[in-house]
Amino acid sequence: MPQAVKVAKHGELKPGEAKAVEVNEVPVALFYVNGNYYAVADSCCHRGGPLSEGTVDGLVVSCPWHGWEFDLTTGTCVTNPSARQPVFEVKVEGDDVLVVLPD
Repeated sequence: MPQAVKVAKHGELKPGEAKAVEVNEVPVALFYVNGNYYAVADSCCHRGGPLSEGTVDGLVVSCPWHGWEFDLTTGTCVTNPSARQPVFEVKVEGDDVLVVLPD
């Protein structure tokens, strides 16, 4: 059964900001964009760069190491469409922001 883990409080991130969190020992990058939260694996599938430290433009994050760009909604790599980052469901319950990892 998927497990939802609290990773932040609503309002903790400003629009366009990201935060590195850990969910059951999985590094996750949490983003707050246009009033919504998005979560992707924090380690870039190209060379392991920390996406939580990348630049966000709309719903696309650029890896700070080599510039690979990923769609925050799907995990699809804009730079190399055959590559993909794992994405995770995010829930907001009250003021708690939760990331759901699959089984």
